[in-house]
Amino acid sequence: MKSYSQLIFNNLRELLYFLKSTNFSKAILIAIAVTVPILLSIKWGHLEIGLALCFGAFWSSPSDVSGNFRHKKLGILFSAVLVMVVSFIAGYLKLETRLLIPVLGLLTFAIAFISVYGFRASLISFSGLLALVLSFAHESQELEIYEYAILIGVGGLWYLFLAVLWYHINPKAQTEELFGETYRLTAEFLETRGQLVGPKTDRLELQSKLYEIQSKLIEHHETLREILLLSRKSSGRSSYQAKRLLIFVELIDMLETAIANPVNYDKMDALLGDHPEFIESFQNLIFEMASQLRLIADMGADHNKFPKNSKLAQCFEKVENEITSFRNDTGAGDFEGGLMLQNLFHYLEKQFEKLKKIKWLLGNPDMGSVDLIDQAAARRFIVPQDYDPKLLLSNFSFRSTIFRHSLRLSVTVMVGYALGNFFDFQNPYWILLTIIVIMRPSYGLTKSRTKDRIIGTLLGGAIATGFVFLIQNPYVFGVLGVVSLVVAFSMVQKNYRAGATFITLTVVFVYAIIRPDIITVIQYRILDTLIGAGLSFMAMLWILPAWGFMEIREQIENSVKANREFLAQIAHYYELKGKVTTTYKISRKEAFVETSNLSSAFQRMAQEPVSKQKNLDKIYELVVLNHTFLSSLASFSTYIQNNPTTEATLKFKKFISQIDKNLEQVLLALEGSKLDQALVDRQNGPNSKEQLPTFVPQRIELSSPMDIKLERELQEAHLVTEQLQWLYSLSGKMLRLVSKIEFD
Repeated sequence: MKSYSQLIFNNLRELLYFLKSTNFSKAILIAIAVTVPILLSIKWGHLEIGLALCFGAFWSSPSDVSGNFRHKKLGILFSAVLVMVVSFIAGYLKLETRLLIPVLGLLTFAIAFISVYGFRASLISFSGLLALVLSFAHESQELEIYEYAILIGVGGLWYLFLAVLWYHINPKAQTEELFGETYRLTAEFLETRGQLVGPKTDRLELQSKLYEIQSKLIEHHETLREILLLSRKSSGRSSYQAKRLLIFVELIDMLETAIANPVNYDKMDALLGDHPEFIESFQNLIFEMASQLRLIADMGADHNKFPKNSKLAQCFEKVENEITSFRNDTGAGDFEGGLMLQNLFHYLEKQFEKLKKIKWLLGNPDMGSVDLIDQAAARRFIVPQDYDPKLLLSNFSFRSTIFRHSLRLSVTVMVGYALGNFFDFQNPYWILLTIIVIMRPSYGLTKSRTKDRIIGTLLGGAIATGFVFLIQNPYVFGVLGVVSLVVAFSMVQKNYRAGATFITLTVVFVYAIIRPDIITVIQYRILDTLIGAGLSFMAMLWILPAWGFMEIREQIENSVKANREFLAQIAHYYELKGKVTTTYKISRKEAFVETSNLSSAFQRMAQEPVSKQKNLDKIYELVVLNHTFLSSLASFSTYIQNNPTTEATLKFKKFISQIDKNLEQVLLALEGSKLDQALVDRQNGPNSKEQLPTFVPQRIELSSPMDIKLERELQEAHLVTEQLQWLYSLSGKMLRLVSKIEFD
């Protein structure tokens, strides 16, 4: 009974998330933007005007995604201009099929190529492609071509008006939703680390999951950074914005603190295999912390319902007592196990402090007592998009992924249009629509969207057939069409299969109002979707394929460069001491972002056909080494910031130089340059650990409380003396590995 109640509760909670989401509110906006012009035009007898406004609003909506509000407005505005221009050009394409096909290909390529300017530009490009393809679906009989095109532009402005109005009605919705998702992802990240601590777990699978969550988290961090830091100067600095910015910093610190405190899980199994109760206590503590983060996400700003700190304090007290008991039982015989437990305990204490700070900030504190962030310095963390026209020229090459994708898409669209006309399909533009919606630059995403599109269309067609036999009322079809439209656009980002199902339902219900042979429409809809999906999938295989191994080298290179720069900044700070500079923080942020990008690139490569997964095992090892290297850098960075350090010795500088030289050779190997073979051979020999003292405690008794200071010093010595050796070892492994991989 309890399990059913829990299932119902979870489903209701998911439904509530869905109804409160920005995806749902955006779908409502699209439904209003589409239906209002149609209803008014029917009432006043000017259907052509209503359709033009409806199309313009619909085609301009893809740019309405999470991000800085100014960028969102500009994106919708540029989309409106592009769809107006495309509609104007398409209106004059009254050519024979043999002449129209190459013109269609050129236009498709030109519009798709806009994507070189980044993610938002790719959405503007998608709007243009929608306008191009759907211009074949409707030809205005009452309006001149230029009038029709202008009204489409006005429709885009109509959607922009609705988006701006909704933002002013609920300006915090987007930010709060992103924070909620970030809380949940952070909770999932901590929880996965907690699962890794337990023995007899599939650590390879969990580690892969951890990298995936880390990538998603960093994406959310980038979006939040853009929203919080790129607000207009004229809006001033509100208390809400200041608090959310400080909470954002704590969430970033939680991720970086976790990465900076890696756990040697196999070693923990060996040292603590006889004490599973300690591991269980640590796991309970971690899971409770994750649970509290989820509750914060659910409660939003209602701090009165936040979980109390007392429960976590009890968990900490229990773990601390067990650590003391462990020391008393083992004495100096298992110093390393005790030290490992103590380090893990201190790490969780840091996370608890950050969690308490988040709850305190959400509890409406007096912001006068808080150190606010220098926004001028903070804006340096945002990398501005380059809109130089030279970017088009530099990407006009087969080496460019966007160039290859644009060319592949244009060829596929031409083939699809030719097939649709040759076999005289009822609605050949459906084939083109399927192609532009499904095809993506990467094989893995195109494959998954192809499968989801086919399943969704078949499922939607089956459901629609049942409705058509049961219902004959056009008004009911109209209501069902609007409801399906809202659900479709609410789910298309989160669950493309479900989105495709409801899009099919929407199309069928709309056609059911205006055409009696609706079963024929459903059949052609399914057939056109199958053809478009098949063409898209074959194009990814045979037309200028962009396999993962072709881009993974660049991603590895970017990650190594970022880690190398972070290492240089750490060494610079260690030598000069003082205050942490913004440049230092930016290098740390870039290292995390590029390592995350590398993980995403590897995931795409792993989804490709086995025959195209060249050197997959070695590349996976390189990805893991990069993550481990960054984790070690973050650990070292955290230590030197939070502890007084001595003057940098010649040994320190020499070790940093050797690590840097290894990374330099790794980059040379990735660029295809000749390596220093002597340096590569040296990595196959024993690691010269004598260059720094090794941490080997002797005759240490930790049972007395008098030894706390000594214990702290030993922990510091353990990190200082071992960290650089570990970094040197990792860089050497990377060099050995990359020298054996042939990327071409």
